Amino acid sequence: MTDAGAPPNPDSAGPAGNAPYRVLARKYRPSSFDDLIGQEAVVRTVSNAFETGRIPQAWILTGVRGVGKTTTARILARALNYEMPDGSVQGPTIHMPTLGVHCQAIMESRHMDVLEMDAASHTGVDDVRQINDSVRYAPASARYKVYIIDEVHMLSTAAFNAFLKTLEEPPEHAKFVFATTEIRKVPVTVLSRCQRFDLRRVEADVLMKHLANIAAKEGVEIEPEALGIIARAAEGSVRDSLSLLDQAIAHAAGQVKADAVRQMLGLADRTRVIDLFDSLARGDIAAAFKEFRDQYDVGADPIVVLSDLAEFVNFVTRVKIVPATADNVAYGETERVRAKDFASKISMRVLSRMWQMLLKGIAEVQAATRPAAAAEMVLVRIAYVADLPTPDEAIRMLEQNGGGSPVVNGGGAARSSAPAAPMASATPVASAAPVRMPTSSPTAFAGGARPQMAAPAPDPQGAAPQLRITSFTQLVAVAGQKRDLMTKGALEGDMRLVRFEEGRLEVALEPNASKTMISELAKKFELWTGRRWTVIVSNEQGQPTLRSLNHAAKQEHARTAEADPRVQEVLSRFPGAKVVEVRRLAPEAPESNINADYGSDDPVEGSDADDDL
Repeated sequence: MTDAGAPPNPDSAGPAGNAPYRVLARKYRPSSFDDLIGQEAVVRTVSNAFETGRIPQAWILTGVRGVGKTTTARILARALNYEMPDGSVQGPTIHMPTLGVHCQAIMESRHMDVLEMDAASHTGVDDVRQINDSVRYAPASARYKVYIIDEVHMLSTAAFNAFLKTLEEPPEHAKFVFATTEIRKVPVTVLSRCQRFDLRRVEADVLMKHLANIAAKEGVEIEPEALGIIARAAEGSVRDSLSLLDQAIAHAAGQVKADAVRQMLGLADRTRVIDLFDSLARGDIAAAFKEFRDQYDVGADPIVVLSDLAEFVNFVTRVKIVPATADNVAYGETERVRAKDFASKISMRVLSRMWQMLLKGIAEVQAATRPAAAAEMVLVRIAYVADLPTPDEAIRMLEQNGGGSPVVNGGGAARSSAPAAPMASATPVASAAPVRMPTSSPTAFAGGARPQMAAPAPDPQGAAPQLRITSFTQLVAVAGQKRDLMTKGALEGDMRLVRFEEGRLEVALEPNASKTMISELAKKFELWTGRRWTVIVSNEQGQPTLRSLNHAAKQEHARTAEADPRVQEVLSRFPGAKVVEVRRLAPEAPESNINADYGSDDPVEGSDADDDL
């Protein structure tokens, strides 16, 4: 994790001579802030704090494993106590070009004034009491006493409580640095006394450059594609990436190639994964089966194949949304070029559908007694829905065909011999031998091989059935019948009725209402009722919202019930009891004051006024 020109590290002894071999994660551990990679925000904050003298009494470092929490804590301890033999440095600094008086001992965890404790093995209150007792004494030789507590979330509740007073008002010569991977398990009383730093995952391209530098220092020749595989497998952890690089060097015993790294990690060949994706996108089931079986025969795990396939689907989706994603050097040239091509041809709906089916399929394969067979059935499902139109595309095709049935690609027999055309972002393309679906049944089988979607025949008169709406409450009820809960909620809580006529709605909006839903309402009303609607936003005050009227009605029912002598007698016998809800035992006529205001004798849907309980 060090850059060229870093100060010598005690763990940097090479394999020459009798020096013991040290793994790369220890050999290239950072010894200064200049060596940290991917943590620019932390370095900038600490630098500004040291330069202005605003140094807190405690820090807490959090992040995933291997991003450098413990290492950063040691660098902080070194910066706090940095001192040159000639006395040229008089205070804490982040500029440490050479080793100081205390640096070597601090980085080797053997300095008597820098105490490290593993909270995973020292969880009790007695361990914290020892710190509380020793913190009162001045440091022996360094400028500050620094207490580094790793995995601090493992401390018991009593230990945390014993820490609070010392942590809030420590002596001037004491500093605390905590590290944890589970920040949510640390009590807020401790967090409020610390300055928090979230160490972020290191980007794959940054990891690649870092690994390339280390490989050059070690004299190891490694392919860029292999570096990308290791960087992605590390998932942002520098220590994991160095451990994998160490393993890859030992596995290759020479030049580290991408194929060797894939074999070491049990990954499928990315090119073959892309070929499998291509076969599925074209709906070529036979080619997909053959490609999967070839990968399985050479030792690929079915779960790994599907996981890699899902990762590539995610990559294509990201490229489609943000084209600059394809410039990430952590991915191979083949992946980036073909991902661009797929992103330009495949619609977002199809990619989302493939992702959902893969996620569900991976779970099925993990639970299956025959993973290979289960994985093949997942591929069958994905390939068979590859060129099926979505509902809106089917409707569009009906309109384009003049009211006929939508035309889709041929059955499984045809696709086995000749692959279909790639999926496009527009409507599906008809094959050379189209199959016209019957409209008498919801599904039909073309060639006895695959289900085809059927659409109901349109009205021969060409006119949609019209629904007569005479009140605002009926409009709300229609939204509920259509299961459009967002629209129903907006009508009830975000709109105040001003005027209502059939085909025309004038409302005033609540302050938190969405301004973009007005045009959507007109389209939905037209779709539901079969006639045009005009929705107008008025500057008038309008009537109260249905939700507020219903709430007022509930409160009135509760007040009426509380005034009943029998209810008062019950409440007097149970001190602290109160009326929470009022339910009627027999149906009653709807209250006229609410419904009359909204131009209808119908009860307000969802209100307590129309509950027959």
